[in-house]
Amino acid sequence: MRLQIRHQTSYRYDAPVHYALQQLRLTPKSRGYQSVLGWQTTVQGGRKEAEFNDEHDNHVELVSFEPGMCEITISSEGEVETRDTGGVYGEHYGHVPLWLFKRPTRQTAPGPLVRKLARAIPGAGEGGAGEGDVARMHALSAAVLRAVSYETGKTDSAWAAEQVLAAGHGVCQDHAHVMIAAARLMGFPARYVSGYLMLTEQIDEEATHAWVEVHVDGLGWVGFDVSNGISPDERYVRVATGLDYRGAAPISGMRFGDSGESLTVSLQVQQQ
Repeated sequence: MRLQIRHQTSYRYDAPVHYALQQLRLTPKSRGYQSVLGWQTTVQGGRKEAEFNDEHDNHVELVSFEPGMCEITISSEGEVETRDTGGVYGEHYGHVPLWLFKRPTRQTAPGPLVRKLARAIPGAGEGGAGEGDVARMHALSAAVLRAVSYETGKTDSAWAAEQVLAAGHGVCQDHAHVMIAAARLMGFPARYVSGYLMLTEQIDEEATHAWVEVHVDGLGWVGFDVSNGISPDERYVRVATGLDYRGAAPISGMRFGDSGESLTVSLQVQQQ
Protein backbone atom coordinates (compact mmCIF):
# COMPACT_ATOMS: atom_id res chain seq x y z
CA MET A 1 0.00 0.00 0.00
CA ARG A 2 1.28 3.47 -0.89
CA LEU A 3 0.46 6.11 1.72
CA GLN A 4 0.64 9.89 1.33
CA ILE A 5 1.27 11.76 4.60
CA ARG A 6 1.09 15.48 5.35
CA HIS A 7 1.85 16.57 8.91
CA GLN A 8 2.02 20.20 10.09
CA THR A 9 2.60 21.48 13.62
CA SER A 10 2.36 25.19 14.49
CA TYR A 11 3.41 26.79 17.78
CA ARG A 12 2.20 30.29 18.62
CA TYR A 13 3.38 32.42 21.55
CA ASP A 14 1.88 35.49 23.15
CA ALA A 15 5.32 37.10 23.44
CA PRO A 16 8.49 36.88 21.34
CA VAL A 17 10.67 33.83 22.03
CA HIS A 18 14.35 34.72 22.30
CA TYR A 19 15.77 31.19 22.25
CA ALA A 20 14.36 27.73 21.67
CA LEU A 21 15.70 24.42 20.40
CA GLN A 22 13.62 21.47 19.28
CA GLN A 23 14.36 17.88 18.33
CA LEU A 24 12.31 16.53 15.43
CA ARG A 25 11.76 12.80 14.98
CA LEU A 26 9.46 13.02 11.97
CA THR A 27 11.24 11.05 9.23
CA PRO A 28 10.11 7.42 8.71
CA LYS A 29 12.65 4.63 8.30
CA SER A 30 13.09 2.47 5.19
CA ARG A 31 13.32 -0.86 6.94
CA GLY A 32 11.18 -3.88 7.69
CA TYR A 33 7.76 -3.67 6.08
CA GLN A 34 8.06 -0.11 4.71
CA SER A 35 10.03 1.84 2.12
CA VAL A 36 10.18 5.63 2.14
CA LEU A 37 9.70 6.81 -1.45
CA GLY A 38 10.19 10.48 -0.66
CA TRP A 39 10.16 12.67 2.44
CA GLN A 40 10.91 16.26 3.39
CA THR A 41 10.63 18.42 6.49
CA THR A 42 10.53 22.22 6.30
CA VAL A 43 10.57 24.88 9.03
CA GLN A 44 9.08 28.38 8.98
CA GLY A 45 10.24 30.72 11.74
CA GLY A 46 13.34 28.67 12.51
CA ARG A 47 16.23 26.86 10.92
CA LYS A 48 17.77 23.40 10.95
CA GLU A 49 21.04 23.36 12.89
CA ALA A 50 22.02 19.70 12.56
CA GLU A 51 20.71 16.22 11.81
CA PHE A 52 21.82 12.77 12.87
CA ASN A 53 20.63 9.26 13.72
CA ASP A 54 20.29 8.65 17.46
CA GLU A 55 21.02 5.49 19.44
CA HIS A 56 17.71 3.96 18.30
CA ASP A 57 18.49 4.78 14.66
CA ASN A 58 15.81 7.49 14.64
CA HIS A 59 16.52 10.33 12.24
CA VAL A 60 16.74 13.48 14.37
CA GLU A 61 16.79 17.09 13.19
CA LEU A 62 17.71 19.93 15.56
CA VAL A 63 15.79 23.15 14.91
CA SER A 64 16.40 26.55 16.49
CA PHE A 65 13.93 29.44 16.57
CA GLU A 66 14.73 32.71 14.90
CA PRO A 67 15.14 35.26 17.75
CA GLY A 68 12.04 37.29 18.50
CA MET A 69 9.62 35.00 16.65
CA CYS A 70 6.08 34.48 17.92
CA GLU A 71 5.26 31.54 15.63
CA ILE A 72 7.05 28.52 14.20
CA THR A 73 5.57 25.96 11.80
CA ILE A 74 7.08 22.54 11.14
CA SER A 75 5.83 20.64 8.08
CA SER A 76 6.63 17.05 7.09
CA GLU A 77 5.29 15.19 4.10
CA GLY A 78 6.07 12.30 1.84
CA GLU A 79 5.12 8.89 0.48
CA VAL A 80 5.74 5.52 2.08
CA GLU A 81 5.20 2.05 0.59
CA THR A 82 4.02 -0.48 3.18
CA ARG A 83 3.11 -4.16 3.35
CA ASP A 84 1.37 -6.38 5.89
CA THR A 85 3.68 -8.74 7.81
CA GLY A 86 1.23 -9.71 10.52
CA GLY A 87 2.85 -7.28 12.92
CA VAL A 88 6.30 -8.91 12.73
CA TYR A 89 8.99 -6.25 12.32
CA GLY A 90 11.91 -8.68 12.60
CA GLU A 91 15.37 -8.98 14.07
CA HIS A 92 16.95 -6.50 16.42
CA TYR A 93 19.61 -4.13 15.09
CA GLY A 94 21.27 -0.89 16.08
CA HIS A 95 23.54 0.40 18.82
CA VAL A 96 21.23 -0.30 21.78
CA PRO A 97 21.63 -3.82 23.26
CA LEU A 98 18.47 -5.87 23.52
CA TRP A 99 18.73 -6.19 27.30
CA LEU A 100 18.31 -2.42 27.69
CA PHE A 101 14.69 -2.73 26.55
CA LYS A 102 13.96 -4.62 29.76
CA ARG A 103 14.99 -1.63 31.89
CA PRO A 104 12.18 0.37 33.50
CA THR A 105 12.00 4.11 32.88
CA ARG A 106 10.12 6.70 34.88
CA GLN A 107 7.08 6.32 32.63
CA THR A 108 7.23 2.50 32.53
CA ALA A 109 8.24 1.67 36.10
CA PRO A 110 6.11 -1.19 37.47
CA GLY A 111 4.09 -0.60 40.63
CA PRO A 112 1.35 -2.61 42.36
CA LEU A 113 -1.20 -2.07 39.57
CA VAL A 114 1.18 -3.07 36.77
CA ARG A 115 2.26 -6.16 38.75
CA LYS A 116 -1.34 -7.19 39.27
CA LEU A 117 -2.06 -6.80 35.56
CA ALA A 118 0.98 -8.86 34.56
CA ARG A 119 0.20 -11.67 37.03
CA ALA A 120 -3.27 -12.07 35.55
CA ILE A 121 -1.94 -12.99 32.08
CA PRO A 122 -2.10 -16.78 31.49
CA GLY A 123 1.33 -18.35 31.33
CA ALA A 124 3.07 -15.14 32.31
CA GLY A 125 5.56 -17.02 34.44
CA GLU A 126 6.23 -19.88 32.01
CA GLY A 127 9.03 -20.28 29.47
CA GLY A 128 8.49 -20.83 25.78
CA ALA A 129 8.79 -18.88 22.59
CA GLY A 130 7.16 -18.10 19.28
CA GLU A 131 3.41 -18.42 19.04
CA GLY A 132 2.93 -18.97 22.76
CA ASP A 133 4.66 -15.70 23.60
CA VAL A 134 2.77 -13.82 20.88
CA ALA A 135 -0.52 -15.15 22.27
CA ARG A 136 0.47 -13.95 25.75
CA MET A 137 1.27 -10.50 24.41
CA HIS A 138 -2.09 -10.32 22.63
CA ALA A 139 -3.71 -11.31 25.94
CA LEU A 140 -1.74 -8.57 27.69
CA SER A 141 -2.76 -6.01 25.07
CA ALA A 142 -6.43 -6.91 25.55
CA ALA A 143 -6.05 -6.71 29.34
CA VAL A 144 -4.54 -3.22 29.10
CA LEU A 145 -7.44 -2.00 26.97
CA ARG A 146 -9.95 -3.43 29.45
CA ALA A 147 -8.17 -1.68 32.31
CA VAL A 148 -7.65 1.64 30.49
CA SER A 149 -10.54 2.89 28.39
CA TYR A 150 -9.68 5.13 25.44
CA GLU A 151 -10.51 8.74 26.32
CA THR A 152 -8.84 11.87 25.01
CA GLY A 153 -8.02 15.03 26.91
CA LYS A 154 -7.64 13.48 30.37
CA THR A 155 -3.93 12.60 30.49
CA ASP A 156 -0.69 14.17 29.26
CA SER A 157 2.66 12.94 28.00
CA ALA A 158 4.24 13.00 31.46
CA TRP A 159 1.92 10.38 32.97
CA ALA A 160 3.49 7.09 34.06
CA ALA A 161 1.97 3.61 33.71
CA GLU A 162 0.82 3.43 37.33
CA GLN A 163 -0.97 6.78 37.05
CA VAL A 164 -2.74 5.63 33.90
CA LEU A 165 -3.95 2.38 35.50
CA ALA A 166 -5.13 4.26 38.58
CA ALA A 167 -7.10 6.70 36.42
CA GLY A 168 -8.53 3.95 34.21
CA HIS A 169 -8.48 6.02 31.02
CA GLY A 170 -5.99 7.32 28.50
CA VAL A 171 -4.91 7.42 24.86
CA CYS A 172 -2.59 5.35 22.69
CA GLN A 173 0.50 6.77 24.38
CA ASP A 174 -0.81 5.71 27.79
CA HIS A 175 -1.78 2.25 26.55
CA ALA A 176 1.75 1.83 25.22
CA HIS A 177 3.40 2.75 28.52
CA VAL A 178 1.24 0.32 30.50
CA MET A 179 1.88 -2.56 28.11
CA ILE A 180 5.62 -1.86 27.98
CA ALA A 181 5.82 -1.82 31.79
CA ALA A 182 3.96 -5.14 32.10
CA ALA A 183 5.81 -6.85 29.24
CA ARG A 184 9.18 -5.95 30.73
CA LEU A 185 8.01 -7.23 34.10
CA MET A 186 7.17 -10.53 32.36
CA GLY A 187 10.74 -10.73 31.04
CA PHE A 188 10.28 -9.41 27.50
CA PRO A 189 12.23 -6.57 25.89
CA ALA A 190 9.66 -3.95 24.87
CA ARG A 191 9.78 -0.55 23.21
CA TYR A 192 7.61 2.44 22.33
CA VAL A 193 6.83 3.18 18.67
CA SER A 194 5.54 6.48 17.29
CA GLY A 195 4.23 6.83 13.77
CA TYR A 196 1.21 7.23 11.55
CA LEU A 197 -1.97 5.21 11.07
CA MET A 198 -4.35 5.57 8.14
CA LEU A 199 -7.89 5.60 9.50
CA THR A 200 -10.64 3.79 7.63
CA GLU A 201 -13.29 6.49 7.43
CA GLN A 202 -11.39 9.78 7.56
CA ILE A 203 -8.31 11.47 6.11
CA ASP A 204 -7.86 14.32 8.59
CA GLU A 205 -6.48 13.31 11.99
CA GLU A 206 -5.67 15.13 15.20
CA ALA A 207 -2.42 13.45 16.25
CA THR A 208 0.21 10.87 15.44
CA HIS A 209 -0.22 7.32 16.71
CA ALA A 210 1.69 5.12 19.17
CA TRP A 211 1.99 1.39 19.72
CA VAL A 212 4.32 -1.21 21.25
CA GLU A 213 6.87 -3.67 19.94
CA VAL A 214 7.85 -6.70 22.03
CA HIS A 215 10.86 -8.87 21.22
CA VAL A 216 9.85 -12.53 20.91
CA ASP A 217 12.36 -15.37 20.54
CA GLY A 218 12.31 -16.78 17.02
CA LEU A 219 10.44 -13.81 15.52
CA GLY A 220 12.20 -10.67 16.69
CA TRP A 221 10.20 -7.49 17.25
CA VAL A 222 6.43 -7.90 17.02
CA GLY A 223 4.02 -4.96 17.11
CA PHE A 224 0.86 -4.57 19.23
CA ASP A 225 -1.55 -1.64 18.94
CA VAL A 226 -3.38 -1.74 22.25
CA SER A 227 -5.83 1.05 21.39
CA ASN A 228 -7.15 -0.79 18.33
CA GLY A 229 -6.67 -4.35 19.57
CA ILE A 230 -4.58 -5.49 16.58
CA SER A 231 -1.03 -5.86 15.35
CA PRO A 232 0.16 -3.22 12.85
CA ASP A 233 -0.62 -3.89 9.19
CA GLU A 234 -0.05 -2.00 5.94
CA ARG A 235 -1.94 1.05 7.27
CA TYR A 236 0.85 1.81 9.77
CA VAL A 237 4.03 3.82 9.19
CA ARG A 238 6.82 3.54 11.78
CA VAL A 239 8.73 6.75 12.46
CA ALA A 240 10.64 6.47 15.75
CA THR A 241 11.26 4.03 18.59
CA GLY A 242 12.47 4.44 22.16
CA LEU A 243 12.32 3.11 25.70
CA ASP A 244 9.23 5.28 26.22
CA TYR A 245 7.50 8.35 24.75
CA ARG A 246 10.37 10.69 25.57
CA GLY A 247 12.77 8.74 23.37
CA ALA A 248 10.41 8.63 20.38
CA ALA A 249 8.45 11.88 20.66
CA PRO A 250 7.80 13.47 17.24
CA ILE A 251 8.77 16.92 18.57
CA SER A 252 10.44 17.77 21.88
CA GLY A 253 12.63 20.59 23.10
CA MET A 254 13.22 23.57 25.34
CA ARG A 255 12.76 27.35 25.27
CA PHE A 256 13.62 30.32 27.45
CA GLY A 257 10.87 32.61 28.73
CA ASP A 258 7.42 32.30 30.23
CA SER A 259 5.27 33.28 27.24
CA GLY A 260 2.05 31.37 26.75
CA GLU A 261 2.01 28.70 24.05
CA SER A 262 -0.75 27.36 21.80
CA LEU A 263 -0.44 24.37 19.51
CA THR A 264 -2.19 23.52 16.25
CA VAL A 265 -1.73 20.17 14.47
CA SER A 266 -2.88 19.27 10.96
CA LEU A 267 -2.39 15.67 9.84
CA GLN A 268 -3.58 13.80 6.77
CA VAL A 269 -2.86 10.14 5.99
CA GLN A 270 -4.37 8.65 2.84
CA GLN A 271 -3.80 5.91 0.30
CA GLN A 272 -2.40 6.89 -3.07
